[in-house]
Amino acid sequence: MSIWNPPRLLDLVGMSLLRDEALAFAALKDLPTEFFPSLFMEAFHGRHSETLKAMVQAWPFVRLPLGGLMEMPHVGTLQAVLDGLDVLLAQKDCLRRCKLRVLDLRNTGQDFWSMWSGSNVRVSSSSSMAPVAEDRSRTEKPLAPLEVFIELCLSEGTMDEFFIYLMQWVEKRKVSIHLCCKKLKIVTMSMENIMNVLSMVQLDCIQEVQVNCTWHLSTLAVFAPLLGQMGNVQRLFLSPILVSAFEELEQQHVVQITSQFLRLHHLRDLRMESPSFLQGRLDQMLRCLKTPLENLAITHCLITESDLKHLSQCLNISQLKGLDLSGVPLTDFSPELLQVLLEKVAATLQELDLNLCGIMDCQLEAILPALSHCSQLRTFSICGNLLSMAIMEKLLRHTDGLPSLILELYPAPKESYSSQRILHLGRLAQLQAELIEIMRNLGRPRTIWISSSPCPRWGNEIFCHEKTIIYCCFVPP
Repeated sequence: MSIWNPPRLLDLVGMSLLRDEALAFAALKDLPTEFFPSLFMEAFHGRHSETLKAMVQAWPFVRLPLGGLMEMPHVGTLQAVLDGLDVLLAQKDCLRRCKLRVLDLRNTGQDFWSMWSGSNVRVSSSSSMAPVAEDRSRTEKPLAPLEVFIELCLSEGTMDEFFIYLMQWVEKRKVSIHLCCKKLKIVTMSMENIMNVLSMVQLDCIQEVQVNCTWHLSTLAVFAPLLGQMGNVQRLFLSPILVSAFEELEQQHVVQITSQFLRLHHLRDLRMESPSFLQGRLDQMLRCLKTPLENLAITHCLITESDLKHLSQCLNISQLKGLDLSGVPLTDFSPELLQVLLEKVAATLQELDLNLCGIMDCQLEAILPALSHCSQLRTFSICGNLLSMAIMEKLLRHTDGLPSLILELYPAPKESYSSQRILHLGRLAQLQAELIEIMRNLGRPRTIWISSSPCPRWGNEIFCHEKTIIYCCFVPP
C-alpha cells in the first residue's frame, strides 16, 4: 500500500500565487524569505515570465544562482530575469534596497536550491563544478553594482541565441554591469570574435585559461596582451603553437608573449603542449615568472641543453608539485642537468612524468639518487623509454623507500623485444616474474604498470602476488 505524501504548505502557497500572478506581485513585498526559492523554481520551470521579472526585483539574497536551474538555456526565461535587472538598474532607490548583487549563470548553485526547496528538486547537476562562493575580488576593490557570472567556452557553436542575447544585453550596460567568468576555454573561434567577446568581460576575474586549439605564433602574440590583463590567472594551458619556417618576426612575437608573464602574479599551474617557439628561449619565459609554480608541463617539443640548464636554475620551480617533460628528447643531454633539476624539487614533487624522453640506462642511473630523495612523490611515469632489466631493478630498489609512491608506470624492459623491436610476450611474462621476485625480496606492497605503450592506463592483463600487483598492458604485435 502506497503512502500518500500531502503537498507542503510551501508548495500550496507557490501554486496558489502562480495561478494568480497579480496576487503574486502584490504578495512579493511581504513574502517571507523562505518562500522565494521554491516559488522562483516553480515560476522558472513554468516559464511565468512576469513573475520571474518581479521576483528578481524583490530577490532577498545577494546571489541568484540561475544557472543551477537551466538544464537547457532558454532565452525567454533569461530575458525575464534580465528585464527584472533592468528595472533595478533604472531605479537607483530600488537597487539600493535590493540585496541582489550577483546573477550566476554557471552550472552551480544546486545546494542553494536543494536547501530551500526540499528533496524533490529539479535542477541540473555537475559534480565537476565548484560550489557557489562569493567572488574574492569583491573585497579587494569596488565593482559595478551588479555582476553576472558565466562559463566561457569559446567556439563557433557558442554563438547561439542565448549567448548572443546575453552579450548584446551586457554591451549596452557596460557601465552598470560587470560580466565575469572564472574559467575561459577557447576551442575554435576567430581572434576577432574572441576579442569582441572578451572586450565585455572583466578580465581580472578569470582564474583559468585553456587554449584547446592550434594557433600560429602570431595569433598567440595578438592574444598575449589580453592574457596580461588577466592578473588573477592561476592556471594556464596552451595547446600546440605553430611556428612558420619563414617567421620573420618570431623573436618579436616571443618577447610579446613572454613579457605578459610579468603581469601574472598568481600563476601557479603552467602547461604548454608543443611550445616549439621556446626552443633556445626558455630562459626568456622563466625570467618573467613572478611567483613559484606548483605545476609545470612542457611537452612534445625540442629544447636545448641550455634550456634544461636554465630550468634547473630557475628559482620559481623550487616548489613544484608536478613536473611533466613527456615527449621532450633528453637523450643527448648531460644526465647531471636532470639530476640537478630533481634535487631542486625533491622536497615538494608529487608527480613526475618523463614519458617518451629517450632516456637511456646511464641517464636514469644518474638521477636515481635524486629520485630517491623525492619523499612526497606519489606518481612516477617513465614509459616509452628504452630501459634494461638491470636498470629497472635499480629503479625499484631506489624508489622502495618512498613512502607516498602509489602509482608507478614503467616501460617493458628492452630484453622483452627482438632486434626488430617486436615484443615477445613470453619473454615479457618471464621478466615480470623476476620483477615480482625482486619486490617480494624488498618486502613492500606496490602497484606498478609495465607497458610497451606510453599510455599504460588501459591494461588487459593483471598479474597478482599476495603483496605485489603488477599491471601489464601491451600493444599487440
